[in-house]
Amino acid sequence: MNQRKIEVVKYNPAWVATFKSEQSLLKQVLGDVAIKIEHIGSTSVPGLAAKPVIDILIEVSDFSELGSESHAMESIGYLVMGENGIAGRRYFQKGGNQRSHHVHAFEAWDADLLRHRAYRDYLIARPDVATEYSETKQIAAAACGNDINQYMSLKDSFIKKHEALAIEWYMNQ
Repeated sequence: MNQRKIEVVKYNPAWVATFKSEQSLLKQVLGDVAIKIEHIGSTSVPGLAAKPVIDILIEVSDFSELGSESHAMESIGYLVMGENGIAGRRYFQKGGNQRSHHVHAFEAWDADLLRHRAYRDYLIARPDVATEYSETKQIAAAACGNDINQYMSLKDSFIKKHEALAIEWYMNQ
């Protein structure tokens, strides 16, 4: 198996259209199971350098309904990954070793929905922080030797600091 290449590239405006196309496909296969389907992650923030993987947030009312649609997700190319290290999440990935899409599904009451939305909106509202995050990601990608755990570790303190600020900012809007 080939090692996954960790590459951070400059922002690509086409990521918005790529998300919208996938959002439409997900709406078709999930129907009313998905309350909301949103673009999250670095590719959702204009100007932010990112791994070229579209992160998608799906809010569902009940995981049992989503579970019954696992075959539908597989039919459009997703690998069903369960929680994959985050309790309360259902995770799906598409694109094989060089991923093209990640879907993160949470039930409507889950605090991770707020966390993802707050961080995205905070970075959009704070281009200075987005620029600093771009630099952090590029340094981490160059230093990690294509080790995803090392890459994540190198970004961790920045993310934790700014997620806390983002949630406070988001709640006070």
